[in-house]
This record gives sequence, structure tokens and C-alpha cells, in this order.
Amino acid sequence: MTHLLTIEGKKQLEEKLNYYKTVRRVEVSKKIGAAREFGDLSENSEYDAAKEEQAQVEAEIREMEDILLNCQIISAKDGANSDKVSIGSTVKLYDEEFDEELVYKILGATESDPANGIISNISPVGSALMGHQKGDKVKVKTEGGEIVYKILSIN
Repeated sequence: MTHLLTIEGKKQLEEKLNYYKTVRRVEVSKKIGAAREFGDLSENSEYDAAKEEQAQVEAEIREMEDILLNCQIISAKDGANSDKVSIGSTVKLYDEEFDEELVYKILGATESDPANGIISNISPVGSALMGHQKGDKVKVKTEGGEIVYKILSIN
């Protein structure tokens, strides 16, 4: 699977991976060592918790390595010169039902942060908007029903 990342997103992921490899691994190793000193490992909840944390850290490291190995760099500005919504576009929408304007930046799934207005190109809203133009009305099917947005601008 190809993961779409901006240059900034790739850099942040590389920094996080480095932190996990150089700091988190060491922290968890120390926890395991300290827990071993408590004695019998078969009834040692601290040891079990530390081993579980180690497994989680290693799983996150593998996931980050996979993303970096299988990533395609996109420019966050790719959508800026287009009259159609694409990855990198910042789209201003109007929701007639709630009489409100919304602004979303569309990036790849790895960098999505809906709480901060960054949505994935494969999210329900992101995928529905892809390829549409200013003035288009776009229907988005969600778990809560259908929403209709009008595209006010694409930057």
C-alpha cells in the first residue's frame, strides 16, 4: 500500500521513528530490567506490563518503517494550481443544512488530523470532494446520513 506524505509529514514521521528507536526502546528496556528485579516473572505484573509496552513500541516502529518504505511524496501545493479538488487542496465548503462554512485541507491518510481541519483523500468527505470544482454540490454519505456541501473555493 502506498502512503501519501508531504515532505513535512515525512520529516515528522522520520523524527518520531528516530525518537522511538533511540528513546522509547531504551525506556521500555529499563522498565523490563527493573521489573525483573522484583523476582518471579510468572507472577510479576510490572514485567508483564513492560513486555506489553515493548510489543506496542515495536509494532509502532514497524508501522512507521513500513509507511516510510512505501511512501510517495506529494506537494501540499499540488492542489493549489488546480480548479479541481485534489490532494494538497484547501477547500472551503458551505453546509446549507447547518448554515455554516467549513475549511478542509486534503492530504494523505497518514497526515490526516480532522480536529485541525486536515482530512484524508480516502475519508468520506475527502473522497467525495476529489475531482470536483468550485460551485459544485457534493453529496457525502456518512454513518449519520447524507450531507450536501457546496464548494465555495479551492486553494
